[in-house]
Amino acid sequence: MRSNFKCFLFCFFLLNIACVKSIPESDVAISWQSVDSLNNNLPESVRVFEGVNEEIPLTAWYALINLKDANLKVDIVASDDSSGRETVSSFAEDLGACLVVNGGYFRMDLSPTKHVGLLAVDDEILQYSTYSVTRNSQRYYVARGAFGIDESGKMDIAWVSTHDNSLFEWKEPFANTPQKPIAKPDISDAYRWDFPDAVSAGPVLIQNNSIRVTSEEELFFGTSIPKIHPRTAVGYTKKGELLLVVVDGRQQQSRGVNLNELAEIMKSLGAVEALNLDGGASSSMVVNGVLLNKPAGGKVQRAVMSAISVVCN
Repeated sequence: MRSNFKCFLFCFFLLNIACVKSIPESDVAISWQSVDSLNNNLPESVRVFEGVNEEIPLTAWYALINLKDANLKVDIVASDDSSGRETVSSFAEDLGACLVVNGGYFRMDLSPTKHVGLLAVDDEILQYSTYSVTRNSQRYYVARGAFGIDESGKMDIAWVSTHDNSLFEWKEPFANTPQKPIAKPDISDAYRWDFPDAVSAGPVLIQNNSIRVTSEEELFFGTSIPKIHPRTAVGYTKKGELLLVVVDGRQQQSRGVNLNELAEIMKSLGAVEALNLDGGASSSMVVNGVLLNKPAGGKVQRAVMSAISVVCN
């Protein structure tokens, strides 16, 4: 009898997983509401929203930041801790920031840690972009997506390489496919990309106002990155507003999203360009000292190496 009951529970568990994963990507629409308890204590140029999709289910937050407000300061920041890592809440407290989200990928097995991909802060390149990746003993040259911002509030998302201590963008991602790496690229085919603050992660989700998830080109095939996870993303709107999004995952109330679903969410919010940032337990959004989401289903924040900070003066 007990054995049959266990079998029933196991089958029920598998059925629920199957149902969750079978949700079509077109059904990822989220109902958003202004978080007035936070917005009442933020400048008008910073608005925070919480959203749900009860059928999938999903819980998410986004912040829309009007960079025309001269009192705002948006930066890519790197940890100054001896380990090279700290929580998003720690970044917010140290910087006096009203809003912070986690940034790019990093090596969790190293202390001090090492950023995976481009990290530039105050016109200093702290970590060069990823130049090549090995898959199944084959070498693939790669240019991964990066988000850049300058002092004027100009933003861009592009496929970026580093060369001679300078940043270069490629108009198209490298045409890598599984088992078919491209030939070594010529940097003379790239263009200078002048952003003093920049962070790489990937893949790109939206380019030129169209969904374009360049997961294969950026060498994320054969990894867990394209699968369903908690997520953080950055983008910007046609009006030049910064868009920061966090989607909870790995919990009963919110399963997380895959890359295509994340792109759909960013597109629905008006992003003309968007980039996937580090996700999983790294995904965190802190507003006025309050952690809004539940990283990987819990309250404990993972220490990260980089972040995007908004200081409201």
